[in-house]
Amino acid sequence: MKQTKKLNTYHLWKNRISYGVSDFACNLVWNVLTLYMMFFYTDVAGIASAAIGTMIMVTRIFDSFADMFTGVIIDKTHSRWGKSLPYIFFGAFPLAVFGILLFCVPNISMTGKLIYAYVTYLGISICYGLVNIPISSVLPNLTKDPVERTNMSTVRMVFSFLGATFVSVATLPLVKLFGGGNQQKGFVLVMSLYCVVTIFILYVPFHNLHEIDDPKSVKSSVKLSESFKALFKNKPWLVFAFSTLFMWASNFFVQGSLVYYFTYVVGSAAQAAIVAGLINFVPMIGTIITPFLVKHLIKRNVFILGSGIAALGLIVMLLGHKGLLCIYLGSILYAFGHGIRQNMYFSMQADPVDYSRWQSGLNLSGLISAINGFIGKLAMAITSAVTGFLLSWGQYVPHHVQSGKAIFAIKANFILLPIAMIVLSIVVMYFYNLDKIYNQIKMTNKEN
Repeated sequence: MKQTKKLNTYHLWKNRISYGVSDFACNLVWNVLTLYMMFFYTDVAGIASAAIGTMIMVTRIFDSFADMFTGVIIDKTHSRWGKSLPYIFFGAFPLAVFGILLFCVPNISMTGKLIYAYVTYLGISICYGLVNIPISSVLPNLTKDPVERTNMSTVRMVFSFLGATFVSVATLPLVKLFGGGNQQKGFVLVMSLYCVVTIFILYVPFHNLHEIDDPKSVKSSVKLSESFKALFKNKPWLVFAFSTLFMWASNFFVQGSLVYYFTYVVGSAAQAAIVAGLINFVPMIGTIITPFLVKHLIKRNVFILGSGIAALGLIVMLLGHKGLLCIYLGSILYAFGHGIRQNMYFSMQADPVDYSRWQSGLNLSGLISAINGFIGKLAMAITSAVTGFLLSWGQYVPHHVQSGKAIFAIKANFILLPIAMIVLSIVVMYFYNLDKIYNQIKMTNKEN
């Protein structure tokens, strides 16, 4: 009996870790984009900030529709590996190619550089969705237990923040080491290293995980129009979607303007790496305690709690201005709260899939994951455009002392707008009521 228990525990943790490392791999690529890509384009490639903001917005919107197509394809996939797992591994190869090409901006005219940026950024965005959407869509088909879903999401988030922390702390020193003074060369070599490692890591979930979805419990062939009709009748998902749009927007504002804030407002580029490390490592602590919070609070309230702590951290940084104590304390609070709310995001997004099964009999795991990804990319598109336009409005000039308008634009991107986004996220999430009826849904789905 003891041996069986050990075997079960072993398989549980094998699945959790295999699932979790997928997001470590994704963050080796993704966090380079969120932290350093706009900085690379403006300060290394020399492209105007407004042009880059527009490029990111346009490509993200286009890519977001590509993500929905990916979700539809996942829902219609039937392979010996399952519906989602094949895309996680086989999508890693084109992701790696575009990840390297992204930083190989040729020394041509400004128009040529911008066209190159459009093509490569759109390519990596589509390929990232091809890998990352299945990581979310596979969760409802790995376990039907909501507690285990939270556990698996927690492990995923731990690895996600480990990957993000590594990238935030190691990237700039590695760029300096590999580039030998040539930042573009350094970014290309570092990204090449990250992309190769990503391919090897993504083989682990593909090899170790197994989908358990029962095709008898859902309709096997569904028209796309029917899927969308069912989705937009899914009120818990609609509330979840709007709330997380603001959640992602707040985080993308912070991540995308962090280097600018510490370089030009605080006046210490070295602090940027320290705070980036805090913002990407401390969330792991919030992530780890989330399963304990879920035992005492409904998921909605845990999400709101984490969001409130994140907002408090930004307020501390705002009031503390350049004081390092307030900067560090605020960064820790923001990161801790973000760890809680992001873990709840990945845990909660599986629940509207069950609601859809209960309401309409449709398994929309791929479509829901794709549109959740669409929302995240839409948030990034909007925040990148706003960041670029605000920098342009403030007459930001790379490598120079900034004007008062430019300083205000950077502060707005890093602190003021994220606080506003968090408040909106909390207000919308207040209307999420799926937790109250989830046990009933779970029992009904189990009986069917």
